[in-house]
Amino acid sequence: MIIISFVAGLIFGIGLIISGMADPAKVLAFLDLAGLWNPSLIFVMAGAIGIGFFAFLWAKSRKTTLLGGEMKLPSATKIDRRLIIGAVMFGIGWGIAGFCPGPALVGLGMGLPKALIFVAAMLAGMALYELLDRPRGG
Repeated sequence: MIIISFVAGLIFGIGLIISGMADPAKVLAFLDLAGLWNPSLIFVMAGAIGIGFFAFLWAKSRKTTLLGGEMKLPSATKIDRRLIIGAVMFGIGWGIAGFCPGPALVGLGMGLPKALIFVAAMLAGMALYELLDRPRGG
């Protein structure tokens, strides 16, 4: 299972590098609709959404993964305040840094200093969330 996970992560990381998603300058140019907009990542996102759509349709019809494990798919369908705040925070971070979590880890592996700062901030944010979201004992 570890080898399969490693290979899947390696393929994903290589795809991020080839597509340009691991290049913060390209991502920021894609997000700069009012400036020198670079629309090339639209094709990457459209491809990912298309593949993901059909993959999720197929996965919903299965009880187990291809490797025999339990199929665990998201079950929440409600759009609530927490989801909206999280999406806004994700978008702000993406727009400031040009990274989201996957490409940031690839950038970290590539030795990009900006990725190290992003990943450290991401881990700090995750820790803060866990701290604040803990059930309060009486």
